[in-house]
Amino acid sequence: MSQTKIMQELDKLLKENEQKYYLDGVLNKARVIEDLHNYNSELITLLSESEVIKKHFLIEINGNKIIKINDFIEIFEMNEYWDDSYTAYENKIGLTSNGKFLSDNTDVVLDFPYKDTVLKASMSKEEREKEDLLPEEPFLNEKIAREEIDTLYDNKILVNAVKYDDEGNSKVDVCTEKDNLILKGNNLLALHSIKDQYAGKVKLIYIDPPYNRQSSDDSFMYNDSFSHSSWLIFMKNRLEIAKELLSNDGFIVIQTDDSEQAYLKVLMDEVFGRTNYKNTVSILFKNIAGASGGGEDKRLKKNIEFLTIYSKNYEMSTFNDIYKMTEIGELVKQMRNDGVSWKYTSVLVDSGKEKYLGSTVDGSGDEIKIYKRINPIIKSIGQLMKEDNISEREAYIKYGKQAFQTAMPQSSIRPRVMKEYKNLTDEPNELISIKYVPKSGKNKGQLYEQFYRGENFRLFAWLKDVSEEVDGVLYKNEKRGTFWDYVGETKNVNKEGKVIFSNGKKPEALIKDIINLTTNPGDLIIDFFLGSGSTAATAHKMDRQYIGIEQMDYIQNLVTTRLKNVINGDKSGISNKVDWQGGGSFIYAELMEKNTGYLKDVLNAESSDRLREVFKLMLEYADFDFRVDLEEVKDSVWRLPLEDQKRVLVKIIDKNQLYYNYSEIDDENVRDLISDSDYAFNKSFYDNTGDEYE
Repeated sequence: MSQTKIMQELDKLLKENEQKYYLDGVLNKARVIEDLHNYNSELITLLSESEVIKKHFLIEINGNKIIKINDFIEIFEMNEYWDDSYTAYENKIGLTSNGKFLSDNTDVVLDFPYKDTVLKASMSKEEREKEDLLPEEPFLNEKIAREEIDTLYDNKILVNAVKYDDEGNSKVDVCTEKDNLILKGNNLLALHSIKDQYAGKVKLIYIDPPYNRQSSDDSFMYNDSFSHSSWLIFMKNRLEIAKELLSNDGFIVIQTDDSEQAYLKVLMDEVFGRTNYKNTVSILFKNIAGASGGGEDKRLKKNIEFLTIYSKNYEMSTFNDIYKMTEIGELVKQMRNDGVSWKYTSVLVDSGKEKYLGSTVDGSGDEIKIYKRINPIIKSIGQLMKEDNISEREAYIKYGKQAFQTAMPQSSIRPRVMKEYKNLTDEPNELISIKYVPKSGKNKGQLYEQFYRGENFRLFAWLKDVSEEVDGVLYKNEKRGTFWDYVGETKNVNKEGKVIFSNGKKPEALIKDIINLTTNPGDLIIDFFLGSGSTAATAHKMDRQYIGIEQMDYIQNLVTTRLKNVINGDKSGISNKVDWQGGGSFIYAELMEKNTGYLKDVLNAESSDRLREVFKLMLEYADFDFRVDLEEVKDSVWRLPLEDQKRVLVKIIDKNQLYYNYSEIDDENVRDLISDSDYAFNKSFYDNTGDEYE
């Protein structure tokens, strides 16, 4: 393996005292480590005079400059350092404390191969299917390759910026902090590109990452040799930047199945802190009869997924109450099975003709009108089931809004009405009603009608007042716990948003509950595994600001189409529940491809002539691996078969230069590739100077 800049610098510095630190040209790591442990003044002075070393290994505390000796020691303790600069744990995975596996210390963290590295996971599933041409994606070590990682994490140029609203779409040259934003590109690099603008401002991060099922239909297809470890690295890199983006009262919610959930929980304990764990919610998506799953003779079928929920700061973050909606007919059945009494069994089929008897006044002196009801009809749900030959569920659908129980309310209105009624007539109270304007409660300020029955003037308490009506059907709201059921919503999920997404589309009802649990209107939400756009669509309808990130090419059509439908008043998903009428806007932009584009061109080339055209452009604009002898490639590559030509050109491309960095935007060659509106958009986004550009 070739050396990074830090390794080259260390090699150069140590060779200034070659007799001490090298034996027959081979580094004596034991001697170096010993001198580091002993704080050898000659070695420490040598290291502290290097600008490269100071940049990456020097910290300042109370005005004193200190070299991070332990980081140096860790580098030199790594096995076969010059050939393997990845990690101190090559062959083990498990729980560790203070760098030792399964120690007695209770502060346990998760360790795994290549833990201290960065994995971009830049190749899409379609590209990885051509993996016989692609080398395994490189890991960048957080210490040894720090400067490469700094470059990798630099802000990226954004191009093809378009704003969509109810008037259509148009190029945009300004981005405000309140704009909804959809970004196409590698999510790790995109998150770092928005860090300066949004760090500490995000109330909710919801993600539905690849589950790492290691099955043929799984979307996570990286590094087969370390599939489990790679998934953990992949997640760790993204969780660390996600934490920076969250506000102090913010939440992160990660949806997975059981393939990695246990390891994810321990990893999140490490990144977010065990004390910031909130809950794990079980989500029912499929009933057992319809559940999928292989190996049925050895495993139970899967029908549950999980939401793992952490906060940025446990004490500062508070859940909102959310409720489960159960159809009344289904709720009555459940309560009967549980032996619980159900009170709403009477129905006012016909309230009868009203006859004005007289009036009294409320505590403020305002009029309360009293009416006798002539020939009212009251029946039980059981009677109506028999008469109409319908089920109990059908009876509540048909008559639920007229169903009631009677109660003895503690209010000043009832005794006033009782007293005045007895002054007006000696007739028994079969049924009366009153009309008045309440001074408080949900009917405050509007004319309201109440019904009283019997000698004790028992008040009609309506089922509709403690239920919610959706599409003519009453539902009872119950406060949610840690088991959520979306079997019904999942059946129709492919119709939501008027876009088709065959695998992994999440129902808007689920996202709605997550958003209600953790945010309030106006809060900022991020989903950096955007998929079909369910999070963005739901947030848009619920008056939340959102940022969505997705690297797959379908984002250009699928997500933008779905959000355009939302703007135009899409009625699917949660639209009826939130009374969505349309409106709003979002901005779509892409990380400007650099070597990513050349990789795709090479992989898709169908002839040597096309490859020559691509290579000519690469020589002019692309970045190559610094180890490559381009002259040798020019002389030899075209003598190879087409597939080998592709393999060589893929190999020589620098995989750390996937996109153009914003720092390059004013370079002459780069500026020529960017439209004036995109140039202004970048200045607005990164520098807040877009209005100065002409």
